[in-house]
Amino acid sequence: MSMSTRRIRAIFRKELREYRRHPSIVLVVAIFPLIFLIQPLIIVFIAPSASSDALGRYHVLLYMLAIPVLTPAMLAGYTVAGERQQGTLEPVLTTPVRREEFLLGKALAVLVPSVAIAYAVYVFFLTCVVLFAQPTVASGLLRAPDVLAQVVFTPLLAAWSTLVGVAISTRSSDVRVAQQLSLLANMPLVVVTSLIAFNVIPVTPGLAIGLGTLLLLADVAGWRFVSPLLDRERLISGTR
Repeated sequence: MSMSTRRIRAIFRKELREYRRHPSIVLVVAIFPLIFLIQPLIIVFIAPSASSDALGRYHVLLYMLAIPVLTPAMLAGYTVAGERQQGTLEPVLTTPVRREEFLLGKALAVLVPSVAIAYAVYVFFLTCVVLFAQPTVASGLLRAPDVLAQVVFTPLLAAWSTLVGVAISTRSSDVRVAQQLSLLANMPLVVVTSLIAFNVIPVTPGLAIGLGTLLLLADVAGWRFVSPLLDRERLISGTR
C-alpha cells in the first residue's frame, strides 16, 4: 500500500505548529548555530591578512557542519517522546495514519527546518566574509571544495541525525532524556567534522566521495531500521 502524501503533510504541519507553541524548543535549537558561528566570525573580523597562509591549512567552513548534526538532534528528540509526554500520542495512533506516514511527516518536520537553518547560517557567514573580511583572509576561507562540501553534506548529515533522534524518541518517554541521548549519539559526527575542519584528518577527493556515499547509504538503511520501531501497541500501552 502506498503512503498518503495528504496524511504526511498533515503530520508535517502539525509538527511545525508544535514548534510555534513551544518557543523554548526554537530557542534551544538556535543555540547551536550561534555557538558554531562565533569562531568563524572571529576569524573574519579579527584575523590579520598575514594569517591567510595559516587559514589555507584548515577548512574553517567545514567546522560549521556540526550545525546540521546538532540542530536536528534536538528537534528529533521531541518528535515521539513529546507526543507521549503531552498525552497526544494515543489519539494520533488510533487514526488510520500508517506508521511510515507518521514517522516520515515527523522526520520531514525536523529535517526541513534544520537544513534551512544550516544553509541560512552559511549564507550569513559567506556574506560577512565577502563584506568584511580582508581579501587575503576571504580567499583562505572561501574555497570552492569547502563550499561544495557544505552544500552536499548538510542534508546528508541532517538526515542521519534526524533518523537517530527519531529512533531514540520512539523508545523514550521523556523529551529531555531523548534529546540528550540524541545529542550524545550524534557527537561522533561532530568530532569527525571538527577533525576534518582542523586538518587532523586530511581532506582528499576520495575521502569526500567515500564519506558522502557512506552517509547516503546509512540514511537509506537508517529509515528501514527506524520505521519498524513505531509499534502502536507498545507506544499506546507504554511498554518497552
